[in-house]
Amino acid sequence: MAASMREKIRGCAGVITAPSGAAVRVLSMEAVRAIADQSGAGRRDIEIAALEEGIIPLRYQRNAGTIGIEGQLKLRRARVAVVGAGGLGGTIIELLARLGIGTLVVIDRDVFSEDNLNRQILSTEDAIGRPKVEVAAGRVARVNSAVGVVAHHTVVDRGNIDSLIQGCDVVIDALDSIPTRLLVQEAATRINIPFVHGAIAGFLGEVMTVFPGDRGLMALYGDGQGAAGGLELRLGTPSVTPSLVAAFQVMEAVKLILGTGAPLRHRLLCIDLLEGSISDVKMEPRS
Repeated sequence: MAASMREKIRGCAGVITAPSGAAVRVLSMEAVRAIADQSGAGRRDIEIAALEEGIIPLRYQRNAGTIGIEGQLKLRRARVAVVGAGGLGGTIIELLARLGIGTLVVIDRDVFSEDNLNRQILSTEDAIGRPKVEVAAGRVARVNSAVGVVAHHTVVDRGNIDSLIQGCDVVIDALDSIPTRLLVQEAATRINIPFVHGAIAGFLGEVMTVFPGDRGLMALYGDGQGAAGGLELRLGTPSVTPSLVAAFQVMEAVKLILGTGAPLRHRLLCIDLLEGSISDVKMEPRS
């Protein structure tokens, strides 16, 4: 970015006192918009340039204590695919947008229906009949207009999945079809990116991170033939379960992007909200 742009960013920066008591240079949302309007530069690029100058966009200031400036830069530069924009996917998209992920690739074939209202955060009465990816893009624009959204209103299949997730740093499973989950895991392995699995049924949830070459879902479902859906078809999905599982999945993506913490690799995190328990099941690394 041109030196003049960086001068504008420095000139527009303010100073606040963080909860820790430290003085922090910040750039307000209004300043980002003004610089974008004056220069024609994208808001994401302006935020990245500010972070490179040690200036935190004010909207991310509460991330700084745990993620830090370098971590926020990694998030702003990241590209994450979310396959499915329903119960899990809607909350995943919301959380990633608020964290400041650079670009979200949202893939879903469905439209909202009335029976989605009990649990899908993007589902509202006036969204009934609209494509989920369209609603997701609109929601992100209202939450964080500096996050890019690439929306694909399409059926995922073997012919398109590689191109849909190509160039992403992480792909997140927010699907309700076992065969499609396996298909996406296979594609992530071919493209050499990690795959974050999540599933829900009633008050039960599970999360696992699969690296290229790991057995992953094959250890759970085998080849998945003859099993279009899982236990959720019988137990249903109340609102609390996707909210919790989605948060775990987003945290897995954050760990992968930042290169910190211990991903749930070769581990299946099993959550039982009714019993208030979380167990960690070891998975075999390879077939």
